Amino acid sequence: MSALTFAATGAAQAAVDAHVKQLVADSVASRIFAKDATLWGPDAEEESAKRLGWTEAATVSQPLIAEITALRDAFRSEGVDRIVLCGMGGSSLAPEVIAGTAGVPLVVLDSTDPEQVAAALGERLANTAIVVSSKSGSTVETDSQRRAFEAAFTEAGIDAASRIVVVTDPGSPLESASREAGYRAVFKADPTVGGRYSALTAFGLVPAGLAGVDLQALLDEAEEAAELLRDDSEDNIGLQLGAALGGTSPLRDKIVIVEDGSGIAGFADWAEQLIAESTGKIGRGVLPVVAGAGAPEVTSGAEDVLVVRLVSADGEPSLGANEAAVGGSLATQMLVWEFATAVAGRLLGINPFDQPDVEAAKAAARGLLDAQPEPTPALFTEGAIEVRGGDWLEGSSTVEEALKALLGQLGPRGYLSLQAYLDRLAYPKLEAVRDELAAATGRPTTFGWGPRFLHSTGQFHKGGPAVGVFLQVTADAAQDVDVPERPFTFGRLIAAQAAGDAQVLREHGRPVLQLHLTDRAAGVAQLTGLISALAR
Repeated sequence: MSALTFAATGAAQAAVDAHVKQLVADSVASRIFAKDATLWGPDAEEESAKRLGWTEAATVSQPLIAEITALRDAFRSEGVDRIVLCGMGGSSLAPEVIAGTAGVPLVVLDSTDPEQVAAALGERLANTAIVVSSKSGSTVETDSQRRAFEAAFTEAGIDAASRIVVVTDPGSPLESASREAGYRAVFKADPTVGGRYSALTAFGLVPAGLAGVDLQALLDEAEEAAELLRDDSEDNIGLQLGAALGGTSPLRDKIVIVEDGSGIAGFADWAEQLIAESTGKIGRGVLPVVAGAGAPEVTSGAEDVLVVRLVSADGEPSLGANEAAVGGSLATQMLVWEFATAVAGRLLGINPFDQPDVEAAKAAARGLLDAQPEPTPALFTEGAIEVRGGDWLEGSSTVEEALKALLGQLGPRGYLSLQAYLDRLAYPKLEAVRDELAAATGRPTTFGWGPRFLHSTGQFHKGGPAVGVFLQVTADAAQDVDVPERPFTFGRLIAAQAAGDAQVLREHGRPVLQLHLTDRAAGVAQLTGLISALAR
């Protein structure tokens, strides 16, 4: 059987002691695997009844392996060995983790930043195929990326249809349009699985498999894990983790996820979107915070923080106070965290399968694209940074003062969210300031690359506890990229997405400081320098 371990101390262990016995008495584990939609209350029943297919994904997905492998071999015989995934949220994070852990190259284009799009379009196009992943079939980011690649293939004299693979739900507009266009392959995903739970369905498997991952081993691990998780036993690690995530008392609603020797590349980022989008609603939820082992949140001892370490299943984890640790292989961990998140949703009294606030920012962005208004005027400019914000910025005349004004809005149980609408591959140093901001504030701090976080943690920002403050970083691009047959460019699209999210956050009463970089390199250097100074 798959190796799987769990350990806990303090508040995490107390939550296990307080809840697991009742979860077993209520047959929660077996009922989840029996797809019992009543587990989350009558208000959630309609949605839950359509979203429990992930419990059998390891079995249902088995027939995909031969089809994916055959297509991969055909591509390679044609000299196509570069796979680019056009996807957002769970559709991109899961295959990125799967491929990264296997050491297999997969280009993940989960951005509308024109410089990141241009870089993806400009590399080895003759050897490239793309996977377009969209559950709804109408995701604006993936549609725009598909259009750009299709035009680039055609301009290069390549038969575009032969290089495009689609993953979508049956009956979506993308499915019918793709078949009409004669695209190379159209994989129909399981419609009973939500995007963030789709790691072991076609959304996770098609891009990873085409890139070269051994899918059979992955699904075999998941099937073994399912046997462990369906057991109504107090030793069920999924029940224990679920209790720790959603059952501490008083609730520790900031979950700091720390990579601590698991060997799984990027798993915390995947778990972040799973938890945030599943639990952040009706003013409740637990905020996942991705942090390193030495991050300020790990050692702060804050009463609203619980640390969960991702460890190897082989060793004995070293735990501090109020910590938990989970160890297991990739597929095992994925299924355990999906299961535990569903259990946490029951304890929190929320529906873990809907995402009522995700659409708000999308609608605002569409409205801004259609209206094409002028950008909000900057309150002032310093160096390469334009500053925009609310009334609470009154009296600020420097970027440093604006940052301090934003941080002054943080309450004793609040959190800071830094959101960067830039090329994440070109500016990784921006993500490195997360620890410095956490040190400067003494509060949990999250980092998200825009617009991909809008499809995941963006739900928590609007629907979860109203205690967040938001630092949004946008930037001019040295070059823009057209979206073929659409009345906007990628630069215009990402600007509308950022402005739309800021608008919705403000409508929810959240303070948002917008810093716009008129020069990317200079602006990033200026901002990181200011933040480093704040942390000292």
